[in-house]
Amino acid sequence: MMKHIEKLSLSVIKKIGAPIETVFDAWLDPAILSKFMLPKSGMPCPAVKLDPSVGGRFQIDMDVGEKIIPHHGEYLEIDRPNRLVFSWESPFSAPDSQVTIDFKPVEDSSTEITLKHIRFLNEESRDNHHGGWTNILEQQSLII
Repeated sequence: MMKHIEKLSLSVIKKIGAPIETVFDAWLDPAILSKFMLPKSGMPCPAVKLDPSVGGRFQIDMDVGEKIIPHHGEYLEIDRPNRLVFSWESPFSAPDSQVTIDFKPVEDSSTEITLKHIRFLNEESRDNHHGGWTNILEQQSLII
């Protein structure tokens, strides 16, 4: 029985030892975003361009060694410092793929990030994205 792409989603939760505004703003600053938008350890920093406004677009070109993989999207919701929602377009994404990141302040001036990505072409794509997002949040926790 084949699953519908609508039902395929992932969720990653990570605590980052920095205030909520700092953690949120890093997602909208191309210089900082390029330092942690690394789905695999040891990758070179991607080229990042963005227009951090609702309706604005971003472009993240990930260097995977033999080629550059483009990732694009549109900011659908920017609720500083609580929530960021954007479309996710890449050679490996399903139509209308979407990422929602919720930011919550926790003890010791830390922030809990809950990243949810919905709509995938298949389970392999979902699983690969889960690994990528997990590493990206780990990298963010190391640089902030």
